[in-house]
Amino acid sequence: MKRSSPVPVVLSIAGSDNSGGAGIQADLKTLTTLGCYGTTAVTCVVAEHPGKVSRIEPMPEAMVAEQVRLVFEAFPVAAAKTGMLFSEGIMAAVEREWKRRPRQRRPPLVVDPVMVATSGALLFRPEAVRALQERILPLAAVVTPNLDEAQVLMGRKLLDLADVARAAEVLARKFGVPFLVKGGHLRGRESVDVLHDGKKGRLFGTPTIRGVKTHGTGCTYSAAIAAGLAAGLPLERAVGQAKEFITAAIGGSLRLGRYDCLNHLPSAHGVE
Repeated sequence: MKRSSPVPVVLSIAGSDNSGGAGIQADLKTLTTLGCYGTTAVTCVVAEHPGKVSRIEPMPEAMVAEQVRLVFEAFPVAAAKTGMLFSEGIMAAVEREWKRRPRQRRPPLVVDPVMVATSGALLFRPEAVRALQERILPLAAVVTPNLDEAQVLMGRKLLDLADVARAAEVLARKFGVPFLVKGGHLRGRESVDVLHDGKKGRLFGTPTIRGVKTHGTGCTYSAAIAAGLAAGLPLERAVGQAKEFITAAIGGSLRLGRYDCLNHLPSAHGVE
């Protein structure tokens, strides 16, 4: 039977993770669980597993742009997110395609500035940092750096929650868009993220889940935010819903072989 109410369409512009825990695979699982129809534009094909990245093959820039164009041609995209963009050329292609649409017709864009994998592997050409700042960040409805990525953007170490809060404020004012700086890599009893729009900040905290080491948390979190925005939630509510989702996905992680893997369908495995 056809549904009487449309399902929100979300576009993920990101890399492909063959191990299924991060990238577009994590995005599609998250979007489906949260009631959205996920579409993709693949930027890179990554050969990896949770412990290492073996090889990265970037897609031709024209191919990335064509994927984005065709998704917008076919579907009423309600929100989008970027993940691994890798190079200045791919960023330029995404920017050009994004700007083909009039400003008032562009959906909210969640930018996850993917730079380093959980395994420590570099997922970003160093010279692309400037392109990210100039081409992609100004397009965002919210930018979601983790601690390491925020340190790159700030040019200094972030040692505690006060540093994280200050970074969120400084970056939001610098780029003119909201920043959600994630403090999950700080040591403490709580995992606290700070959302700042340049005028005010809000903290989102949950108890730290110990003894679980997964990859793809940033991809999953940002996709969940995009799902909330696609459903029409205001940014703070979308972040709050996404924080609950990523916490459940980590808490309900699945032990598969030697690795802990995020559980993108926690309710199906007895996790609320």
